[in-house]
Amino acid sequence: MKIGFSIFLLAVGAILSFAVKDAISGVNLAMVGYIMMGAGAIGLIITLIMMSSDRKSIHTETRTVNGEPVLNSTTSSTQRGIDTQLP
Repeated sequence: MKIGFSIFLLAVGAILSFAVKDAISGVNLAMVGYIMMGAGAIGLIITLIMMSSDRKSIHTETRTVNGEPVLNSTTSSTQRGIDTQLP
C-alpha cells in the first residue's frame, strides 16, 4: 500500500464516518468509515517505516577490468572484481 492509497482510505473513511448521514439496512456506514481510516493509518505508517529504512543504507559497487575501475554505481552493497580479459 503506497502513501497515496493510504491517504485515499483515510479521506473516504472520514467522509463515511462524519459526513454521510444516509442509512443502508444492515450496514453501519460510520463503522465502515472507521475501519477504512484505521486501514489507511496502518498502511501509511508501514509505508513511511519502509521508506525510511531504505534511505538509511548506502550501497556502492566498483567494477574493475584488469585492475582499473570501469563503473561506479550505487546499486549493490558488495564489492565485486571482474578480472576478465577483453578482446
